Amino acid sequence: MARSLALSATGIRVWRDYFALTKPKVVALILLTAVVGMFLTEVLPSVLTVMAATLGIGLMAGGAAAINHVLDRRIDIKMARTHHRPVAQGRVATTNALAFALVLSASGLVILLVLVNALTAWLTLASLLGYAVVYTVWLKRATPQNIVIGGLAGAMPPLLGWTAVSGEFHGHALLLVMIIFTWTPPHFWALAIHRRDDYAKADIPMLPVTHGIEFTKTCVLLYTLLLTLVCLLPWITGMSGPAYLLGSLALNLRFIQWAWRLKFRPGPQTALQCFRFSISHLMWLFVLILADHWIDYG
Repeated sequence: MARSLALSATGIRVWRDYFALTKPKVVALILLTAVVGMFLTEVLPSVLTVMAATLGIGLMAGGAAAINHVLDRRIDIKMARTHHRPVAQGRVATTNALAFALVLSASGLVILLVLVNALTAWLTLASLLGYAVVYTVWLKRATPQNIVIGGLAGAMPPLLGWTAVSGEFHGHALLLVMIIFTWTPPHFWALAIHRRDDYAKADIPMLPVTHGIEFTKTCVLLYTLLLTLVCLLPWITGMSGPAYLLGSLALNLRFIQWAWRLKFRPGPQTALQCFRFSISHLMWLFVLILADHWIDYG
């Protein structure tokens, strides 16, 4: 009995470690924006399409995250935020993690190719390579603008959701990509400010390390102002209505407030609080876009 319990506990720990490789919280936000993209098209998606696209995109996003764990294991062990990760700690062998990542990615690609469409499959693969290879291997170590350039890969999910249903590009989907692309720098730089010493220790040229914390705070504030303007585009183009306009303004004004506080009245946890709010900001913004889409303004 004791041995069975011990084996069960071990199995649960192993399962948790592999689950952690997929960065589930990040993938959840990715899937939210992808699903919103699916329901903003002119055609109401079928249950099969939504389920297959969500599963395929989710598996490939999880695979990209696992590849990131493998490639960043030597950096992760040096940083307080990431030193506990399974590959960095050796709880999951590098070869096992890579095999797990490849199985997830290949499975997701096959699902998208067979049950969704080729355009979505190849765009998702391009996003995977952009994050797991271009950003992780090159940009992250090469330039303080790493998160700006590499943010394009993370901004793709609403476009993936859109193409999963429509099978084609659309300007409205690209507006959603622009929103996430603009949102990413202030979101991540707030965390980078909070973890500046970690990145310096790992010799990663994040903006607070190369240009200083005050300069980065200014960039966060300026990007939140830019984000506010970009978030007006769905309303300006007629994609969204008054409910979205008012809600997005409220969310963005709150983001600006956090960025202003970070710049001019920071406390010990302000950068982390700004980072956490940015996650809620994006989540509620996309919920708002979707809700507004189904409002009949007459």
